[in-house]
Amino acid sequence: MNVSATLNVFRLLVNQQLCLPHLTISSFDKIPIPLAFPSSMIQAQRQPRIKAIVLDKDNCFAKAHDDKVWPDYNDTWDKLRAQYPDASLLIVSNSAGTNDDKNHEQAKALEERTGVKVLRHTTKKPGCHTEIMQYFLENNITKNAEEVVIVGDRLFTDVLMANMMGAWSVWIRDGVVRSESLICQIERAAYDKLTQNTNNPMLPPLPKY
Repeated sequence: MNVSATLNVFRLLVNQQLCLPHLTISSFDKIPIPLAFPSSMIQAQRQPRIKAIVLDKDNCFAKAHDDKVWPDYNDTWDKLRAQYPDASLLIVSNSAGTNDDKNHEQAKALEERTGVKVLRHTTKKPGCHTEIMQYFLENNITKNAEEVVIVGDRLFTDVLMANMMGAWSVWIRDGVVRSESLICQIERAAYDKLTQNTNNPMLPPLPKY
């Protein structure tokens, strides 16, 4: 059970903007490298200086319950690793690297197959942002959340966490295989409702930089 998600989702009752991403793409291979955001989103602000990328795993760059990069995404993966090398790229999963991952065996296998560090964290998303920023600080990447992008397929965990911590977010709407689970249907319906007014759509909070 993800207690963190259950507790933090109540934040949306107060501020629905917290579940809105700064950029929406259909699948991982559509991610812009280097990361950039639409001018309409950043308005009068300049493009942010992105120093670190946090990646979800399931249905983001890998098929659910698989621990390797989806073959169609290999080129994008290589480009992303080249643009954001070493500790500036981090996998944060709600399975691999958590307390549910016995002896962190899944995290170790994922690191071996992807070449990217998997965060060991005690709190699941969206509540592990403190552990994420501690990792980037300890590795001399950044101490500022506004220089971080969270990439994932879930609005109520990945995107919510990004907005809670003051980072940027990229939502992968469909992923490797479009999920028809109840929670994913609810997330897509919520997104459509909040953004349906094209003249004045609700927008996510912008990081301060």
